[in-house]
Amino acid sequence: MTTVITVPPSLDDQSFEQVLDQVAPLPSEAKLLVDARHVRWASPYGLTALLTLAQTRSERPTLAVPELDETASYWARTAFFQHAEGLYDLRGSYPKRRDGGGESNVLLEITPIGKSDDVHTVVGRIEERAQQIIKTELNLESKAIIGFSMTLSEICQNITEHAGQPGWVAVQSYRWTKRLGRRVVVIAVCDAGLGFRRSLESAPGHVPSARWDDAAALEEAVIRGVSRFRDRSRGQGLAGARNYVGRWKGKLSVRSGTARISIVPPWDDDVPLDEGLAPFPGAQVQVILPEAQGGAPDR
Repeated sequence: MTTVITVPPSLDDQSFEQVLDQVAPLPSEAKLLVDARHVRWASPYGLTALLTLAQTRSERPTLAVPELDETASYWARTAFFQHAEGLYDLRGSYPKRRDGGGESNVLLEITPIGKSDDVHTVVGRIEERAQQIIKTELNLESKAIIGFSMTLSEICQNITEHAGQPGWVAVQSYRWTKRLGRRVVVIAVCDAGLGFRRSLESAPGHVPSARWDDAAALEEAVIRGVSRFRDRSRGQGLAGARNYVGRWKGKLSVRSGTARISIVPPWDDDVPLDEGLAPFPGAQVQVILPEAQGGAPDR
C-alpha cells in the first residue's frame, strides 16, 4: 500500500511542516507518493528539504512533479531534478536539462555538501554574484559581503563536522512581496544526519541537563555556541551566523529533531522557539537577508 503525501502549493520552511506531519506516523519502509503536482512556488528550503526527506526513507519514494510548466522549469534551473533522480522515482513530465539561458535568481543551484572541499567550492562559486547582489540589490555596506561568505561557509561546515552524511545547500534571490515587499537573499542548508542533540551528546563528558531535548540542544548550539569539540574556538559558526544576521536585520532559523529556534527580526512574526514538531532527522538551516531600508544597520 502506498501512502500519498500532499505537498502544499507554496512550499517553504513553514509549510514543509505539513509534509512532515503526514510522514511522521509512517515507518521508514512505508511506500510514499509525494504529490507535488499542484506546487506553484518553492523556496530553497522547500526544495532542499524535499531531497533530505527522501534520504530518510529506507524504501525509495515516488515524487509526482509539478504540473505547472513554469514551476517545473524553475525546479530544473535549481538542479532539483538532477539530484532528485537519484533519490526518487519521478512521475510526470519535467525538463531533463537545466535551462541556463536568461537572467536567473538562482545564485547557487542545489549543491551537495559532504566534505570541506565542497564548502570551499560553494563559497568560491557564489562570491562574485553575492557581491553584486548585496551591494546593488540589497543596498548593504561592502562589509556585509565578507560576512555573507563566512556565514554561508560556517553553515555548510556544520554538515561536514556534525551531520555524519552529505547534505544540500541552495541560495536564491527574489522579491518577497508577501512578507516584506523587498528583495531578499535566502540561504538554505539541509541534512538528514545526527542532528544537534545527538551531536552534543557525543561530546566527551557530556552531562545532559534536567530538561534535555532537541530544543535545549538548539539553545546550546545556536545561542551559547556550544560544540561537541573540546576546542573552544569550535562551535562558534552558528553563533557567528546569528550575529551577522542580527546586524543586517535578517532572520536565522535552525530546525533539528522536533524543535526549531529562530532569531526573529522586527519584520517577522515567527516564534523564537517552536517545540513539539514532527520529528525529522538532521538539521535544517535557513538564513534570510533582506534589502536595507534607510539608515545604517544597528551596531
